[in-house]
Amino acid sequence: MTAYGNRVRLVWWSILVLAIAGLNYGSRFASSSSTDTHDTVYSWSSFFGGIVIYAVWLGLVFAIAVDRRELLAMRQPDSWQRALGYCVGAIVTIFAVSGIVAALPLPQTPSQEQGLTPTHWEPKHAAAFAANVFLFAVVAPFVEELMFRGLGQSLLRFLGRVPSIVLVGVSFGISHGLVEGLLVLIPFGIVLAVVRDRTDSVYPGMLVHGLFNGTALALSVL
Repeated sequence: MTAYGNRVRLVWWSILVLAIAGLNYGSRFASSSSTDTHDTVYSWSSFFGGIVIYAVWLGLVFAIAVDRRELLAMRQPDSWQRALGYCVGAIVTIFAVSGIVAALPLPQTPSQEQGLTPTHWEPKHAAAFAANVFLFAVVAPFVEELMFRGLGQSLLRFLGRVPSIVLVGVSFGISHGLVEGLLVLIPFGIVLAVVRDRTDSVYPGMLVHGLFNGTALALSVL
């Protein structure tokens, strides 16, 4: 019964991932001809809209996990010292991959494609910027890690450790609705899945995810 129940959860999780990916790709290609102003992180509407979206997303994740909250891997690592070591390795790897991809002759860099990083600092929008940093460095990592490295990785584990890690990374990448960005997002998702696998917890991945997002936003205005 548990195996059958997990297969049903996996179907619903897959539907959720595909729905999010479809909406994001639809939005990405529908706006591909417009000029990106990179003002997203200076907008209060972006913050409040993001909070609503992530709240709905989190509710659906909890609904799928409903009576099997252990699938979310919301537990402390056996050793935080060892977990932090994996976090450092993950951060170094992710920034190295990002640097390599940024040097490739792509039509646009992944950060430009996503359109979240501003091109300059605007002091008058500091409060909205801080709110959006909280959204992308705290709220987004919390929800996305629960969905992918928590629920998704637990449900895919029956395929084996390596296949589940790769599939979670690919699912995480496509859910963002980007093209060039996949070159960073898929390795990012895989690295975070390895951290989850080694620590048996989503918390270290949340830390890495949040630090990466927060650092990227901070560097963009320096």
